[in-house]
Amino acid sequence: MTIRLVLAGCGNMGFAMLSGWLKSGKLAPQSVFVVEPNDALRKRAEALGCGVAADAAGIPADAVPSLAVIAVKPQVIREVTAAYTRFGDGRTTFLSVAAGTSVATFTSILGDSAPIVRCMPNTPAAIGKGMMVVFCNPLVSDETKRFVADLLSASGQVAEIDDEGLMDAVTAVSGSGPAYIFHFIEALTAAAEKAGLPARTAGLLAMQTVYGAASLAAESHEDPGVLRQQVTSPNGTTAAALAVLMGEERLTKLLTEAVEAARLRSIELGK
Repeated sequence: MTIRLVLAGCGNMGFAMLSGWLKSGKLAPQSVFVVEPNDALRKRAEALGCGVAADAAGIPADAVPSLAVIAVKPQVIREVTAAYTRFGDGRTTFLSVAAGTSVATFTSILGDSAPIVRCMPNTPAAIGKGMMVVFCNPLVSDETKRFVADLLSASGQVAEIDDEGLMDAVTAVSGSGPAYIFHFIEALTAAAEKAGLPARTAGLLAMQTVYGAASLAAESHEDPGVLRQQVTSPNGTTAAALAVLMGEERLTKLLTEAVEAARLRSIELGK
């Protein structure tokens, strides 16, 4: 079968994406070729039925993939991408999931003919609940955009932005955002324990409450503000708690400061 996709890097994110593509039937194993220098990581891709090699030189000489996915850490992105310049003639679209690496960086390596898609995923993509945001350079065709969006949908929701400068904000919201939620669960657990609940029960209540509320918000046709109001009885317990969180817009201001700090750091790291 013709190689349709080359995956450079099969670590946690790369393997999660690959597994999603194959399980969903969006790609056949024989149409994927994985390049991964780590023996153990390479073998698990091979076990799925994909072609594998330790480096890009092992890709069949006649291969012209529709898509080359670069799923390696930002610090090695230049070195890794340089091995794929043979695919920079415009027939192969490059999809990067490396945080903070601009389209201009890839163009400087691959040349001006390469269609490039920059994607910011987040860790829930590993269980098919992720948020993937993409930016495409002008060389990416509408057909390829649809193909990429369909592939990424196996890992969660997909959104496209038309201004690459917004990627720093995307990083600050959905890229780093899971950590904010994890810390919220930690904080709610600590508060539950201080209120007298056993540690195990406190942790379960905090985690399941966040999970259930997020699921309800995702599946409901109501605005989150409406859902909040539905839970809040006048002068009730929820109202008392929200008076603390929403008074002087405390939580909104805190999250705004946090997102801005992450956005500015993303800009610094991208220089």
